[in-house]
Amino acid sequence: MDTLLELIAQSGFRGLSWQNLVMFVVAGLLIYLAVKKNFEPLLLIPIGFGAMLANLPEAFLSASSDYHAKPGETVPLLQFIYNSGIKTQLLPPVIFLGVGALTDFRPLLSRPITLMLGASAQLGIFVAALGAFYLFGFTAEEAASIGIIGGADGPTTIFLTAILAPHLMGAVAVAAYSYMALVPVIQPPIIKLLTTQAEREINMPTARPVSQTAVIIFPVFITAITALAIPSCAPLVGMLMFGNLLRESGVTDRLSQTAGHALINIVTLFLGLVVGATMEGNSFLRPQTLFILILGAVAFSFSTAGGILLAKLLNVFLPEGKKINPCIGAAGVSAVPMSARVVQKFVSDHTEGRVNPLMAAMGPNVAGVIGSAVAAGMFLALLR
Repeated sequence: MDTLLELIAQSGFRGLSWQNLVMFVVAGLLIYLAVKKNFEPLLLIPIGFGAMLANLPEAFLSASSDYHAKPGETVPLLQFIYNSGIKTQLLPPVIFLGVGALTDFRPLLSRPITLMLGASAQLGIFVAALGAFYLFGFTAEEAASIGIIGGADGPTTIFLTAILAPHLMGAVAVAAYSYMALVPVIQPPIIKLLTTQAEREINMPTARPVSQTAVIIFPVFITAITALAIPSCAPLVGMLMFGNLLRESGVTDRLSQTAGHALINIVTLFLGLVVGATMEGNSFLRPQTLFILILGAVAFSFSTAGGILLAKLLNVFLPEGKKINPCIGAAGVSAVPMSARVVQKFVSDHTEGRVNPLMAAMGPNVAGVIGSAVAAGMFLALLR
C-alpha cells in the first residue's frame, strides 16, 4: 500500500493545473483542425502534440528560452532540440533550403513586375508591428516578432522570434501557422471587397519563356544582392536560393530530392514538435497571447490588401493589354502555393472559369517568400 501511495504521490495527476487542462483542449483543437479540416496537418499535428507533451506535469517535455541546465544535469529531450535547433537558428534556414528546392521561380522571372506585388504584400508586417508597439505596449523586439506573422511564413517567424522575443515563441508560431492554414477563409472576402468584377475579368497575356541560364543566375544574383544590402537576411535567403540552385542546375538531382523531401520533412517534424513544447499553460495563457492573435489577423489582412492595392495602382500606368489582374496581388503573402491557389479559385469562380490566373499568381507568391525574409532581416539589422 505504501508503494502504491508513493506512486500516486509522484504521478503527474497531482500536478495538473487548470492551465494544463486548457492547453490539452488547445492541443486537441489543433490536431482536430489538422485531421478533420486538413489545415496545415504537417505542422499543426506536431505542434498540437508538442503542446500536449509540454503540459504533462513531471514529464519534463516542455521547452523554454529561459531554461538553464544545472551542472551535471541532463537536458530534457525537447529542450535539447530547442537549444540545438531554435536557439542556434539552425532549423528555419534548413527548411528554407528545402523550400528553395521545391520552388519554381519561373513565374516570377517571366513577369518581373510581380516582384513588386510580393514586396507590397509585406505591408501587414509593418502595420502590425507599429500597432503592437504603439497601441498594445509591446517592446520593439516583441512588436517585430508579432508583425512578421503578416508574412505568412512560419520558418521566418520562428527564426526572427527566436532571436528577438523567444518568450513569445509559442503564441507567435501558433498564430503564424494558424493564419497560414486559414488562407482560404481570410483572403477571399478581402479580395472581393477590394476588386471589381471588371478587374477580376482581366485575363493576363501568356508569360514570356524563361531561359535555363536565367533560372541558374537568378538564385546567385538574389543571394549576392540581398546579403550585401541586408546581411542579417542572408541565412534565410542564402539557403532558399541554394536549394533553388540545386533544383535548377540540372546536375544535382540527388541533393535537390534530399533537400526537398527527406530533409525538409525531418526538420518540419522536429520544428513543429518543439514549437508546441514551448506552449506550457502558465506561459501561454496570458492576455498577451490574445493580443498576438488579434494583431496576427490584422497583419495578414493588411498584407493581402497591400498586394491588391499596388496591383490596382500599377494598372493606372500600364497600357491596355498589359494590365495586371489585381487579385494576384493577394498571393504576395508567403503561403506557397496555397495563396496562389486561393486566388485561382476565387477568380475562376467569379468569371465562370473564363480567367485562370494560377501561374500569374505564383509570381508574387514566390516573391513573397523573399520579401518576408528580407523584412525579417531589416528588423534584425535595426533591433539586434
